[in-house]
Amino acid sequence: MAEIIVPELAESITEGTIARWLKQPGEAVERGEFIVELETDKVNVEIISEEAGTVQELLFEEGDTVEVGQVIATVGEGGAAPAPKAEEASKEAKEEAPAAKEEETASAEERTLASPAARKLAREKGIDLAAVNPVDPMGRIKVQDVEAHASAPKAPQKATAPQAATEADDGRITREKMTRRRQTIAKRLLEVRQSTAMLTTFNEIDMTKMMELRSRKKDEFFDKNDVRLGFMSFFTKAVVAALKKYPYVNSEIDGDEILLKNYYDIGIAVSTEGGLVVPNVVDADRKNFAEIEDTIRDLAIKARDNKLTIADMTGGSFTITNGGVFGSLLSTPILNGTQVGILGMHTIQRRPVAVGDNIEIRPMMYVALSYDHRVIDGKDSVGFLKMVKELLENPEDLLLGS
Repeated sequence: MAEIIVPELAESITEGTIARWLKQPGEAVERGEFIVELETDKVNVEIISEEAGTVQELLFEEGDTVEVGQVIATVGEGGAAPAPKAEEASKEAKEEAPAAKEEETASAEERTLASPAARKLAREKGIDLAAVNPVDPMGRIKVQDVEAHASAPKAPQKATAPQAATEADDGRITREKMTRRRQTIAKRLLEVRQSTAMLTTFNEIDMTKMMELRSRKKDEFFDKNDVRLGFMSFFTKAVVAALKKYPYVNSEIDGDEILLKNYYDIGIAVSTEGGLVVPNVVDADRKNFAEIEDTIRDLAIKARDNKLTIADMTGGSFTITNGGVFGSLLSTPILNGTQVGILGMHTIQRRPVAVGDNIEIRPMMYVALSYDHRVIDGKDSVGFLKMVKELLENPEDLLLGS
């Protein structure tokens, strides 16, 4: 019999949540075939079976939290799960008799919501389920709740299931458990706010020349490269050029040292149903416009299909986020992880601006640079954003220089 074990995922990932079982007990599985989809802090990972056979038992349910190295299922040879021997069946029948009697008398334990795996573990440890405190706000007891109860100091505990049910009874409140990714996003954003001296500086870009250039070149660009010419490649190119002039914006703090990064892996924030993810355009300084657009398109598709890998999500040096796609006029983006700078793009709005001695209606975009003031002073932050603005207002130089 083979065990399905949660493999090593990445240095920073120690646990995950079972998102979906791809095989059920009694179903055949080939060696190398996916058996479960695991949701981690960053991406979803599909775990394979190392042996061919039949799924014997799933030790956890969808939604349960599991740790790296933990056994979550078993695979055996042959057909369906083997039937218990006569002696074992007799023993199980004796063990199940009290449970049947308790069910007939509608005992508190049997009325308690619990997963099959949790009930099994509770029976093995001799634990009354009614005394277990579930983490699930809806009161469903899981394996980890039973394990926590078994290892906790013996003390009277209150069951929380009735309270959770009461709160939801009138229909005014709906409880929804945060996904692991949403929990991680919330935790890390709070950490950034609490552990950095974050400030934001603003500027605005006249998008006239960029929009005209894109309009002129888009068909030729598509015919030549089989990818559409968007605004993100212009912004990525401008950011890389500005990072080279202002290297501290492309750094991070490590204790009492500043790590200046001599590479340019630009994170592009992508909104998905599960939350915001930031895959990276690796070596953006070595890519031309078409390669950048192609990479961003592929990353967006992978994000939409939940196919991003750990490698796609790690190692970024600077991030660009575009709230303008949702209509945001102005915002203050929050720093991404240990990075010290993030550029926020916003919606393009036609408004009157002074052009020489005249007032003209121009397509304008507000841009924001949030930065860690512990590393970057006002001079560098303002200079960085001003350079991005100047490059984008003269996009021919960027395009010809790629």
